[in-house]
Formats: sequence, C-alpha cells, structure tokens
Amino acid sequence: MKPSALYSAFAAIATAVTAQEFDEDSTTATTPSGRVAPIYIQPISSTSTSPPVLLAELNYHSPTTNDEDSPTSSVLSYEPPEFGPEIKLARVGVYDHASNRWVSSASVVSVGNFGQGYQPQFVLNLDEKGEEPIGVVVRGVRVDAGQTRNFGPKVVVVGMERGKQPGLGKPVVLSAEGKKVEVEERSFLQKYWWAILLGAVLLLGGGGDGK
Repeated sequence: MKPSALYSAFAAIATAVTAQEFDEDSTTATTPSGRVAPIYIQPISSTSTSPPVLLAELNYHSPTTNDEDSPTSSVLSYEPPEFGPEIKLARVGVYDHASNRWVSSASVVSVGNFGQGYQPQFVLNLDEKGEEPIGVVVRGVRVDAGQTRNFGPKVVVVGMERGKQPGLGKPVVLSAEGKKVEVEERSFLQKYWWAILLGAVLLLGGGGDGK
C-alpha cells in the first residue's frame, strides 16, 4: 500500500472517531432532529450600527411532549462573539436573515456573559402550540476551571402556559347613598319556602274521593 493511501485511511479512521465523540456530546448535535432556531446577536452602540451576526443555532423540540424517548433540545452550533472593548451590551434574539428582521422578541444582555470562564445557557421561549420561538434569553454561568465536565453551551426550552385565573369575590352592593350594603345569606328554606308551601297544598288538596 502506498504511503499516501495509508495516510488517507488513517485520517478517515481518526475523523470517524472524532465524529462519534462529537455526536455523543450531550450539549451539541451534528444532525437536527427537530426545528432549528437561528440565534443572532447585535452589538448596541451609540456611534455605529452593526448588522446582527449568527451566534448559535438551536435544535429544539416542543416541551409539551412527555415521551421519555423523545430527543432533547441541543445546540447545533455556537460562535462566541468578538466585540471591541467599547461594546458593553448586545441584542439577542431569533433573526430571519432572508427578510432582515427579528422574528422574536430580542433581549439585551451584557457581553460579559460570553467571556472566558462562562458557560452560555440559552432559554428559548415558544408559543402556545410549542412550535415557533417568541423570545430567547442567554446568560453566562461561571464554571470551575478544575472541573472536567463539558463547558459547552446549553439550551432550555420553555413553553407558554395559561396563568392562574384570579378568584373573584362577591359583587359589592351599594345603597342609594353610595354605602356598602351587607347582603345576608339566605338558607334553603328562606329561598324556596314558596315551592315547599305549594307542594304541601297540592298534597293536601289531592286527597281521595271520600270513599
């Protein structure tokens, strides 16, 4: 076998092993199995306006699925932003590069969340159907350099839920003078005395023919 062919075979084996380790990463997926949300970041500056740039691609699934075997959401790609020292804040959200517009609400974050020693964690909010993203928040969590666990970006998917309805009290009754009138609770006999009386009259009046 020629040295070039041997080198190519060795490179292919090494690439396969690397790809396998990449696939087994709990925070990164190579092939999307659900929907993909492109997350963009735009620096906030008073001197210039920079276009949004791709920050990450999130592979997400509906949080309404209770199947234990359903795939989990993951981060497909992530590129730490590089801004100048004058940039302190940035805008983050789901951006449609084709139409050049934000398709979700954008949150303002400190660029310090993407610095060294911090693990970015994305929180993706979905609509009531659990399909389309309506907002995204990212924050950096400080990690211990002595740990050996994966420091890659994480993603959490949150769906919309109907909030608790307020418990309404009894309506307030006002008098002609505008004062509150206390309404007394009536018992069952006080409410339906007429029906009981009518039933008694019918019972007494519906006797036999005297035989």
